[in-house]
Amino acid sequence: MEAASVRRRAASQRRGPPTTQARAQEERERRPGRRRGRRIKEDREEEAVFREVVNFTPDPLPARYYDRETSRPISFYLSSLEELLAWTPLMEDGFNVALQPLEQRQPPLSSHRPRTLLCHDMMGGYLDDRFIQGSAVRDPYAFYHWPYVDVFVYFSHHTVTIPPVGWTNAAHRHAVCVLGTFITEWQDGAKLCEAFLAGDESSYQAVADRLVQIAQFFRFEGWLINIENSLSPAAVRNLPRFLRYLTAQLHQQVPGGLVLWYDSVLQSGHLKWQDELNKQNRVFFDSCDGFFTNYNWREEHLQRMLGQAGERLADVYVGVDVFARSSVVGGQFDTDKSLELIRKHGFSVALFAPGWVYECLEKSNFFQNQDKFWRLLERFLPTHSICSLPFVTSFCLGMGTRRVCYGKEQAVGPWYHPSAQETQPLVGEHKLAGDSQGWVKTHCCLADAWHGGSSLLLRGVIPPEIDSVAVRLFSLQVPVPPKLLLSMVYRLEGSVAVQVSLELTTGDASSCHVGGISVLNAETGSRHRPRPLRVPPTRLARWAGRCGQQLSGGWIQRCYEVSLQGCLLQDLLVSFSRSQGSREEESFICRLGEVQVVDANSLLAPLPRVQNITISQVRWLPLTSASEGLPSRLLLSCTLHWSYLLLQARCFRIHCWPQTGSLSREPPGAEKPTFLGLAFANQYRVVDLAVEAAGSGRDGRVEFLVEPVPREGFLVPQAEWGRATLLYSASPHPGEQTPEHSTS
Repeated sequence: MEAASVRRRAASQRRGPPTTQARAQEERERRPGRRRGRRIKEDREEEAVFREVVNFTPDPLPARYYDRETSRPISFYLSSLEELLAWTPLMEDGFNVALQPLEQRQPPLSSHRPRTLLCHDMMGGYLDDRFIQGSAVRDPYAFYHWPYVDVFVYFSHHTVTIPPVGWTNAAHRHAVCVLGTFITEWQDGAKLCEAFLAGDESSYQAVADRLVQIAQFFRFEGWLINIENSLSPAAVRNLPRFLRYLTAQLHQQVPGGLVLWYDSVLQSGHLKWQDELNKQNRVFFDSCDGFFTNYNWREEHLQRMLGQAGERLADVYVGVDVFARSSVVGGQFDTDKSLELIRKHGFSVALFAPGWVYECLEKSNFFQNQDKFWRLLERFLPTHSICSLPFVTSFCLGMGTRRVCYGKEQAVGPWYHPSAQETQPLVGEHKLAGDSQGWVKTHCCLADAWHGGSSLLLRGVIPPEIDSVAVRLFSLQVPVPPKLLLSMVYRLEGSVAVQVSLELTTGDASSCHVGGISVLNAETGSRHRPRPLRVPPTRLARWAGRCGQQLSGGWIQRCYEVSLQGCLLQDLLVSFSRSQGSREEESFICRLGEVQVVDANSLLAPLPRVQNITISQVRWLPLTSASEGLPSRLLLSCTLHWSYLLLQARCFRIHCWPQTGSLSREPPGAEKPTFLGLAFANQYRVVDLAVEAAGSGRDGRVEFLVEPVPREGFLVPQAEWGRATLLYSASPHPGEQTPEHSTS
């Protein structure tokens, strides 16, 4: 492909970032096959009704966005320069847009503290994580040591690797920025680079503009640039200019934008990995935000880099291949040896493929092996703090053997949905300071859950010489509002005489006035134990309605109301105290199901409503046949789309009421609708829903319900959910007229 053709195509296709969302909306409006519905009033609520005639030859779906066999939406990559330059957002791209914004953090990524980058490379990428709405897979890979990570890179060998949205949502929830990968390799890579780098500036700017637009649209932070092929003199001359332009545009358009360069090509254009930053590749480091070294370094490489990096030590990410391929320091369970040297010299680290614990070791021991791997690295991995409210977590890993909703079983069977992963705590073993024998161990557990698929299991011992032990779960740096509400759901296993309490630490103690809590450390006045509410505030009933109650499954919820002025909330801890009068050693096992920290005033604000629900892209398949050969049951697939203020949503739960020949809202005797799945966008693909076939002169009816889940995590009454109904009729026999789709 000639550089001139790149320029012509880019000029005709280039659109500034502000127009991408508008074009996606325009695409939704003009897409053929979108069914229009009429709005009818029922019980003072507005409900959209859509009509369909069952047709077993639907319009094909765009192959890039849907799994061929099931029509489930999938994350995707781009395989060529042509695909990159031709990309423009469609309705389907909305599935892959991150709902979760990047949380604020301390220290900021721009600080000079050495960072930890995790480069996820697993079996070519786009495995079970490509299914945007989740999948029914057993023993999937799950990463949950987010407090130790600053930057997450999704890596594959496709030209443009767009991170699957589940990873972006999970990382953002933990204040970790996300990068995709732009890679060129071998002879095809050299041809691709020649096409966009060897010409004038409009060619490489067109590629950079599209990379920026993709990051902006899908809401991740930037790119790892990996050029692993030789370059012509003309191409390598433009490469630093490409990097500078890409970095500048990304910083301008994407909050927290980041561009990293991988140690590969030299300024001469030769492909020769250096395992260090030096004069031969320094020009690329100077043109972007950071440098990711190759893996075969020794300590002398680190020593030489001190002079090259200058004040930008933290911008040099020293690569560590966890698989320990070739001649490397450390790797596998000796990766701590690598980190010890890297941190000794003040550099950041790039851990490549820590999924080794999943790929190469026994799947049955995955959690133990992953915890062991990260426990060995803990002393070299500074953590960061989350800086915003509300702070709500059920400790869900985004997977499970069943799905639970606030203590009630919702579905049975394995599931995996990375977007559903909640904020994860600091896991491991925590021993008390000094000579005390007290300890607490924390680890995730799939055996039971309060909400989602897992909970946090805490085991510990209170020795005779002390009254309590505590474990820090979360590090925060939150300027707190005047009135703070906290909640904890827990369950003690067995009959143990131990009291469970939520504790917090505050900063700015000189000006901090704390009401409604007892001070545990009189010397510093920084650690506090709130007193549980006996009666929840009436005005906050929708959030605190279960406080102080024994819940289903033996769970207990404790709520706390705290008045604060001039304080910085720093840590959340859970403490375990012996009962009064007892001096024996106490062992305990406690399951933690949920922790919430919420601004009380935020709970008083009215919630937005789910509006403008549409049903489109309908597909029918026969499931079973009656005696005369006509199907008696059908499989329905369709796409729901709705409007909602997404910044106020954690996610959406999608439900349905399938029925035939009835216009009543709820089927006779039905207690609750059928749960279909979670959506982390304002659209959801219903896949292969079994429904009764419509009969002669009798419509089939399916009502879909969209339940918004607020960021504060409380249940929204069903009357406030969004609703849309699909009425469907059998295909007419020859000679019969087909009713119109629209509006009857």
